[in-house]
Amino acid sequence: QVQLVESGGGLVQAGGSLRLSCAASGPILRVTIMGWYRQAPGKQRELVATITGDGIADYADSVKGRFTISRENAKNTVYLQMISLKPEDTGVYYCNAEFLGNNTWGQGTQVTVSS
Repeated sequence: QVQLVESGGGLVQAGGSLRLSCAASGPILRVTIMGWYRQAPGKQRELVATITGDGIADYADSVKGRFTISRENAKNTVYLQMISLKPEDTGVYYCNAEFLGNNTWGQGTQVTVSS
């Protein structure tokens, strides 16, 4: 089964930027929906953004206008460009792939935004 590995997390100040990457071990099919989720301490995992094989993106209200999701199928990779980061964006960010109702998750990458 395909495996996902996230990278690009780190510590940044409020207002800063980060770009997260999610590399898949196999081809990302056009029909595969890719997404980013995050989980803050003491909270449930929440949806951040999704993107279809046709490039249709959707975002949580809390990140609209600040985050951009994209994918490069030839590189088997999905990205999350984050700007104007806020302390409330802090959490572990997970990559997700959905295909035929089945979900695959990466191990996550930590994002910490300080004031």
